[in-house]
Amino acid sequence: MDQLDQIFRQDVENIAKISIIPNLLDVVCQITGMGFAAVARVTEDKWIACSVKDDIGFGLKPGGELVIETTICNEIRQSGDAVIINHVSEDENFKCHHTPAQYGFQSYISVPILRKDNTFFGTLCAIDPRPNKLNTPEIIGMFNLFVDLISFHLEVVEQLDSSRNSLIKQLGFNDELEKKIKERTLELQYKNEALEKSNKELQEFNHISSHDLQEPLRKIQTFVSRIQESEAKLLSETGLYYFDKVRQSAERMQLLINDLLSYSQSTRKYRKFEMVDLNVILKEVTEDLREEILEKSAIIVADKMCSTKAIPFQLRQLFYNIIGNSLKYSSSQRVPKIEVNSEIIDSNKNKNLPNGKYCHVKFTDNGIGFNQKYSEKIFELFQRLHTKTDFSGTGIGLAIVKKIVENHNGIINVKGSPNTGTEFNIYIPIS
Repeated sequence: MDQLDQIFRQDVENIAKISIIPNLLDVVCQITGMGFAAVARVTEDKWIACSVKDDIGFGLKPGGELVIETTICNEIRQSGDAVIINHVSEDENFKCHHTPAQYGFQSYISVPILRKDNTFFGTLCAIDPRPNKLNTPEIIGMFNLFVDLISFHLEVVEQLDSSRNSLIKQLGFNDELEKKIKERTLELQYKNEALEKSNKELQEFNHISSHDLQEPLRKIQTFVSRIQESEAKLLSETGLYYFDKVRQSAERMQLLINDLLSYSQSTRKYRKFEMVDLNVILKEVTEDLREEILEKSAIIVADKMCSTKAIPFQLRQLFYNIIGNSLKYSSSQRVPKIEVNSEIIDSNKNKNLPNGKYCHVKFTDNGIGFNQKYSEKIFELFQRLHTKTDFSGTGIGLAIVKKIVENHNGIINVKGSPNTGTEFNIYIPIS
């Protein structure tokens, strides 16, 4: 095998070492409806499949090769831009293109995979003989997140191989070599374990988003729509009102799923910070929670709120989750009261903050509270301090709150006292 072939073989082996890639390809096919997905190594004269999910009998396996000139990935390598085709026959740019005609697909998406030094490695791509709607924010966001994860893992694998080879060349096979290899391997192992934890959370989230939430929601929306269209004359005004509330709730749930998928984009370039008025955020959230507030006769108290630079939909989600949490865990022995305050402060008002100015947002309630020893546990994904029979929920609400705060380079802490209440303090840097 010549040197060039050896390089491609090593690339295929490196991708095979990244254990999450088969799961990523499964999620791609589940969410997009595509029958074929792959990670490909692409150069100016080679297209090599590194990892493949093939449910349509396309025929490629890891190590399989396509003639580079017959692929759209060659154009992506040259331009550096993703290509998304919902329906080839209706796409002015690709309906006469030789690639769809040769391989028989109608929908196509391919996003470039760049190494951390911005050199081009290949693509994450998917095809299907049927049309599919692919140019949506959640699907584009998912692909961007996945190519970043692949790039990050690829760097770890290549760095480990490079370190091992370099040490072998420099020191030879001796005790000192083994010691240095073990030290470097351990260092990279810690880094990889952190990535695996993050990837596990991502897989759990994508499973919920793609199946556990999406499928029942689609059925609810379908049946409500059918009833409103065909049975409206048989329903009372109250019945119509309730069905409309179901429709609105389903729409908000769909928006929530889309926002969560968008939130999963981890690269800073996809985060749009804007000046946000917290008075407006609070008003929107309390309107969303109006039914729950009325049902519990809850009192929301808020001073004039400040403004800060933030990611608007994430901040709305943060307010919604914390206030919703307070309503859920209110005490049956007293009228629920939730106080929301915010102000701009200097770090000299709190010795635990790094130097600078912060937007300090405080949420206080008089609910059932919790034991302070669980103050860290409540932010963990899918962790609950109460059983599902006592209180409904998925156990991801406060985990998302913490992720949003971290996404703003902020700090969050919580104080609780059983049967007294809970206080959340959030500090977002002003910069």
